[in-house]
Amino acid sequence: MTFAQPYWLLLLLLLPWLMFQYRMAARKRHVTLQVSRLQAMRGVKTWVVYARNWIQYIRWVVIALVVVAMARPQLLWHEDEVVAESVDIMLVMDVSPSMLSKDFRPDRLTVAKEMAVSFVNRRPYDQLGLVLFSGGAFTQCPLTSDRRILQAFINNIQVGRLPDGTAIGMGIATALRHLDKSKSKGKMVLLITDGEHNAGDLGPLTAAAAAKALGIPVYAIGLGSDGLVLSPTQQGPLGTYSFATREMKFDTKFLEQLSELSGGKFYRAKTTADLADIYDEVENLEKTKVVKKSVKRTSEMFFWFLNAAFCLLLLELSLRWGPLRVITV
Repeated sequence: MTFAQPYWLLLLLLLPWLMFQYRMAARKRHVTLQVSRLQAMRGVKTWVVYARNWIQYIRWVVIALVVVAMARPQLLWHEDEVVAESVDIMLVMDVSPSMLSKDFRPDRLTVAKEMAVSFVNRRPYDQLGLVLFSGGAFTQCPLTSDRRILQAFINNIQVGRLPDGTAIGMGIATALRHLDKSKSKGKMVLLITDGEHNAGDLGPLTAAAAAKALGIPVYAIGLGSDGLVLSPTQQGPLGTYSFATREMKFDTKFLEQLSELSGGKFYRAKTTADLADIYDEVENLEKTKVVKKSVKRTSEMFFWFLNAAFCLLLLELSLRWGPLRVITV
C-alpha cells in the first residue's frame, strides 16, 4: 500500500487534540445529579447508556477514514527495476506515391507499416520517433517511450500529405536533429525507402556525413523489387491513384554508399520475409545498457475508505437520532 499524496496524513495528528477538546466541552454540558445512596442507581444503566459513551468514537473514525482517503491510498501490484539494453531510434519512412506499388501485398507502405509496428512492440525499453518524407520531410512523432502512441502514428501514415518526390537527405537531417538532443549513448537512424533521392535542398550523402560526425549510424532498408511492378501513375482529384505496370529499377549502390559513410549498413528487402529478417537483425544493433524502473500497475483505493466512512456516518446518525436520541426538557 502506498499513498499518492501522503502529506494529508499529517491531519491525523490533530485528532487527539480534537478528541480532548470535545470531551472537555461535553463535561460542561452534562448535568450533575446528586443522590443520597448509590444503591438507588443500581440497575438503572442500560445498553443505551453504554452506547452513548462509545458512539462519539464512530465520528472520529469517520474523520480518520476521510483523511486517509484524501492521501489517495494505492495498491501497488508490481514494481521492479530492470537492467536492459536500450537505444534511441528514429524511424525515417518514405511516403512517396511509389510506396503504394503492388510488388508487396497489398502494397509496400502497408507492409512497411505492419513491420514497423511489430518492431516498435519488441522495443519496450527504447525511445523511438518517426519522421516521414516525400518531396519534403517532417516529424510525425518525436522520441518517446510510449509505444502505443508511436504505433498509432505509424498506423495512420498515408501517402499524399507531402509534395511528390524522394527527399532522403531531408528525412535523415530531420531525424538527426532529434537524436542530437538525446542524452542516450546508443543512437541510430532506420531509413525505409524504395526510391532514389530526387528532391530536397540537402543531399543524402551530406546528411550521412553529418550523421557520421555526430556518431549516429544510418541503417537503410531498400524496399521493393526490380522488374515490372504495378505502381501508381497519376493522382485523381479525390486523392486516389491510378495504377499501371511499369519497369522499376533500384539503385542499391547509392544506399550502400550512404549507409557505409555514416557507419551503418544497407539491407535489401524484396519480400515480406526479407523485411522481417532485416528487422530481427536490426534489433541487436547499437544497444546500451540502462537501468529502468517499471511500475506495472497501481489501483486507487481511496473510494473504499470513503465508502466505509459514509456507512459509519449513516450508522452514527441513525443511532444518535434514533434509539440514542437525548430529549432535553
